[in-house]
Amino acid sequence: MNEETTSTGWDAIDQEMVKIYGEQEPKHYGTLISYALGGNDPLDGISAYKAVEPYPHWHFVTYGFSELYEKESENEEESGFGFELTFRLARGDDEEEPPAWALNLLQNMGRYVFNTGNVFHAGDHLDANGPICLGADTLLTALAFVKDPQLAEIDTPNGRVQFLQMVGITGDELDAMMAWNTRGVLDAGLPFMPSYITDLERDSLLRNATVSAAVQSGMEQEGSNTAYLFVSQLGWDLGKKSLFKKTHSTLRLGAKQAEVIGKILRGRIKKGESLSLVGPDVRVVFEAGEKPECIPGEDVIRFILDDPTAVALSKQLLPKESSFDIPSLKGIAISIVKTNITDSEGNVVKVIG
Repeated sequence: MNEETTSTGWDAIDQEMVKIYGEQEPKHYGTLISYALGGNDPLDGISAYKAVEPYPHWHFVTYGFSELYEKESENEEESGFGFELTFRLARGDDEEEPPAWALNLLQNMGRYVFNTGNVFHAGDHLDANGPICLGADTLLTALAFVKDPQLAEIDTPNGRVQFLQMVGITGDELDAMMAWNTRGVLDAGLPFMPSYITDLERDSLLRNATVSAAVQSGMEQEGSNTAYLFVSQLGWDLGKKSLFKKTHSTLRLGAKQAEVIGKILRGRIKKGESLSLVGPDVRVVFEAGEKPECIPGEDVIRFILDDPTAVALSKQLLPKESSFDIPSLKGIAISIVKTNITDSEGNVVKVIG
């Protein structure tokens, strides 16, 4: 087969970029050894275009999450994973080459998807547990995903492809997204972050009074869209009976996630919705109900909470080491333990709690 026949997926992406940038020749970075043949980079290529509006930035687009050549998957409706990533990064006036860290970050997203099979959707977020640009003095420590504002979903001979834009966000913005929703927080900040351009030097959007008020109102009126939360520090110690007394059963949470769990929990119970915490060895589900109680099971620990109990619990869930009881949940103690933040080599770089 000739190249035109076997690269229909790639060509379809190129055609969409031409609609925006015309004859501009992008900076393109290909992969020497394919991932299938043992190479380190799962994406076949990344292109970076020079954009000037609303202010100078690089507009990256990936090639490889979708099927670029012949149709191989059995899913006729979607091409490959069904999306390609884009990324808009603030660019200096004299900057002629896109920074290598941004290319590495996009390839790291590829490794995550290819190795786990977990795909990204608009509204998703991901904690990087450190600067998105390693070693940089930036507040951006997480990523959010939205539909690229300029690139609509396309139909290719290999199926549908959506363009998801990756956005660098701060830790408190991530917490707000979990306590409300991703699009709500980003839309509230859009006047101050046009086109969702990532700028390593920016401050948190929540430092702006207008944005903070809109986010707080959204959380209070709509509650949280987060139904599941993966919690690395989650434990359950069943109380024991002795001749003279019975010890409390204890729910253990890490300090890093305690506060955001409290914010999400309050919004979920207010909406009459549940919140599931999934840990390495236990699953805990909080449900709305009229009579507060804890129902331990073999596979899951269920907490039934009314509004006053949810409020009381959320107020106590703070990022500091502590242990406390909730009077309406008799026989239950909550323990918040310190969280150690480590670097890529396992060295503790920060302690929360």
